[in-house]
Amino acid sequence: MPVERVKTGIPGMDEILNGGIPKRNVVLLSGGPGTGKTIFSQQYLWNGLQMGEPGIYVALEEHPVQVRINMSQFGWDVRPYEREGTFAIVDAFTGGIGEAAKRERYVVKDPSDVGLLIDVLKEAIRDTGAQRVVIDSVSTLYLTKPSVARSVVMMLKRVLSGLGATSILVSQVSVTERGFGGPGVEHAADGIIRLDLDEIGGELKRSLIVWKMRGTKHSMKRHPFEITDKGIVVYPNKVLRVTGRGVVEEEVGEGGG
Repeated sequence: MPVERVKTGIPGMDEILNGGIPKRNVVLLSGGPGTGKTIFSQQYLWNGLQMGEPGIYVALEEHPVQVRINMSQFGWDVRPYEREGTFAIVDAFTGGIGEAAKRERYVVKDPSDVGLLIDVLKEAIRDTGAQRVVIDSVSTLYLTKPSVARSVVMMLKRVLSGLGATSILVSQVSVTERGFGGPGVEHAADGIIRLDLDEIGGELKRSLIVWKMRGTKHSMKRHPFEITDKGIVVYPNKVLRVTGRGVVEEEVGEGGG
């Protein structure tokens, strides 16, 4: 049976994934500060809306008002989709405090209560028919209790996959950390995409690598990407190599495989 795929719509990314993310997969999007994780995940949702696929963004680290402003800076105005009921922001940031928060439809009163967040998320998925979900960032849910990281991701995975969504869980790591943002989370997730920002020769270079993706072949190479005024652009035919002297060589290589 052919694998059903969900296209990210991010230029160059679907080539690396051999056509897109397998449907119902829960993907950990991991990286340090400033690597472009939020932009990547919002672009994934926006592209879904353009393809007629409803979506949900769970805001754990930013006010929903700010989320809409940030997305509109790339030309992604989600308000018409919110009005027609095909897109929703779940406010897991404000706890319902403030005038603007009172106007939000989906509010998690206690953002630290994972069970409550899941209840609100289920309601939003059922109302919108969401096929794409982003949680930004999932690390917030277990920052103070790293021992529960894997069980939190498994709990979310059961709900999200069970309701038919293909999801991205944004995961924070420190600048020096080479892991994925919590013990055991890499085993719980179906896929891991790691975004990096490295200083090489006095210059910051952006790159990404797909560590794993259940249900599909994918590129095993590290590919450079850029953040433009229209969002992220990945270069599937370029590879970043760090040599012993710390020099980066960009080479033309195969996009997939």
